[in-house]
Amino acid sequence: MGNLLGGVSFREPTTVEDCDSTWQTDSEPEPEEPGPGGGSEGPQEPEQPAQPPERAGGRSHSSAPDEDAEAAGAEQGGDSTEATAKPKRSFYAARDLYKYRHQYPNFKDIRYQNDLSNLRFYKNKIPFKPDGVYIEEVLNKWKGDYEKLEHNHTYIQWLFPLREQGLNFYAKELTTYEIEEFKKTKEAIRRFLLAYKMMLEFFGIKLTDKTGNVARAVNWQERFQHLNESQHNYLRITRILKSLGELGYESFKSPLVKFILHEALVENTIPNIKQSALEYFVYTIRDRRERRKLLRFAQKHYTPSENFIWGPPRKEQSEGSKAQKMSSPLASSHNSQTSMHKKAKDSKNSSSAVHLNSKTAEEKKVAPKEPVEETDRPSPEPSNEAAKPRNTEKDSNAENVNSQSKKTGTNPTEKKESVSPENNEDGENHNQDSENPGNTNCHDVVLAQ
Repeated sequence: MGNLLGGVSFREPTTVEDCDSTWQTDSEPEPEEPGPGGGSEGPQEPEQPAQPPERAGGRSHSSAPDEDAEAAGAEQGGDSTEATAKPKRSFYAARDLYKYRHQYPNFKDIRYQNDLSNLRFYKNKIPFKPDGVYIEEVLNKWKGDYEKLEHNHTYIQWLFPLREQGLNFYAKELTTYEIEEFKKTKEAIRRFLLAYKMMLEFFGIKLTDKTGNVARAVNWQERFQHLNESQHNYLRITRILKSLGELGYESFKSPLVKFILHEALVENTIPNIKQSALEYFVYTIRDRRERRKLLRFAQKHYTPSENFIWGPPRKEQSEGSKAQKMSSPLASSHNSQTSMHKKAKDSKNSSSAVHLNSKTAEEKKVAPKEPVEETDRPSPEPSNEAAKPRNTEKDSNAENVNSQSKKTGTNPTEKKESVSPENNEDGENHNQDSENPGNTNCHDVVLAQ
């Protein structure tokens, strides 16, 4: 099967938005759980890749994680020169966590060629390299030795193995086959949980129950101060969270991340960790509903609030409402212009009717006078001849009155007819417009420790 898919390459995401599907299916608020360490144990919603994951022959995660981290550091370092600039999400961090959540789609899983080094180490059969120390010695003698746990950088890859290469190149990468075998081995699982508790205590945290809830340890003040200053430990926390998910303890992640966010944002005991917690820790969680809960909790307490860049997105909603607001004035404008156009037509029709009525009245006035002058005129006599000028004067007055009535009847029509084309032109133009409206941190140094 691997040979059939070996020639097919999985196209990796190219933007932060492609890597983050946290808000893809739901933007409604979920009920917030009380307490700093509350974690959900409900059914998980598996995250689906943006494109179908197809296994390929390359190991993209082992190629150059340090180069990606250096590029991310350079990018964020440039942004840090502007003290007031809004923070920017790291694409390299988003891509790294995207690969983890989607089971490393470009990772060639050599199932039957693995020597099960990680499982054998946890079964106390081989020591970790290059130190040559067995797991039992680490759990019994290194526990509480904070100086050793702080300054040794080769044990963490063995205690919390991943399907990606870390800084210790003696450590072997996990495979799906080894993961399944590890989960079946009670001895390995028992030691794995002891290693987790040892590292939590190193950070000033204690595991309180079997469901993964955590709280402050007895020496939390001293350890929190150290954790706030030694930021390379944030890389270790990211690795621990990833390894929990690989080896069957996905449900342990949310309580730990929620606790860290509470201490960083609410209690302000480890403020320097908040960027790594939001950029990395949250995005190790595969269930997007759990990520949404954590991000909403963080957004509620994050200061300054305008610099919270992890969601939920509001751009699409605002654009949609804006489009609705724009469409309603345009529609009302279109309706008003249509009514104006109709009024212009009505006025034109009414003026035409006035013109016809005045013309008819004029004909009625003029028609009786001409026969009267001709038929009623008696035979030429001195008295009738003397009366003729009076009739002529009346006719001239009648003609003047008729001509005035003709003017008064035609002028409104001419005016309204001259106005009507302008209104029609404006209405057409407006209708046409209405149709065509116009903080650098250690994660940026090494992603894969």
